[in-house]
Amino acid sequence: MKVKNVLMLLAITLMCGQFAVAQNALNDKADNIVGIYESVQNGDRFRAKIEKLKDGTYRGQIIWMEKDKNKDGNKILDTKNPDKSLRNTPADRIVIFSGLKYDGKDHEWGGTKIYDPQRGVKAKMTASFAADGRLKITGSVLLISESVYWNKIN
Repeated sequence: MKVKNVLMLLAITLMCGQFAVAQNALNDKADNIVGIYESVQNGDRFRAKIEKLKDGTYRGQIIWMEKDKNKDGNKILDTKNPDKSLRNTPADRIVIFSGLKYDGKDHEWGGTKIYDPQRGVKAKMTASFAADGRLKITGSVLLISESVYWNKIN
């Protein structure tokens, strides 16, 4: 093999290696969102788990609620869900978003909608970490936005 070809092959190998390192660094930052969080929304304390799916996107699911039973002692259900087939889902098992993607350029997650079980509505979602380390979740419908901060506990 000529020296010129060897140098070309070496250059291509180095570029591929740098791309792989850059992609791994991006994935590491994207995966910072994975974990268990606790927050309060409209007086209701809850915990949510964010996990990475096989397709590289993220899903958030409520896993615990401080008040998970109604006054009759029965589990609270997702009765406001616009999808009637999900209205019997216990409130502490509701999937609130799926398909969330990381945007390395803007250093935030988005590309999906978040479901608000208290209101029974979906809103455009973005998520980013605030300077104090809390996860800022913002939901927007038309020109109205609301942000909730989640504290990572695990």
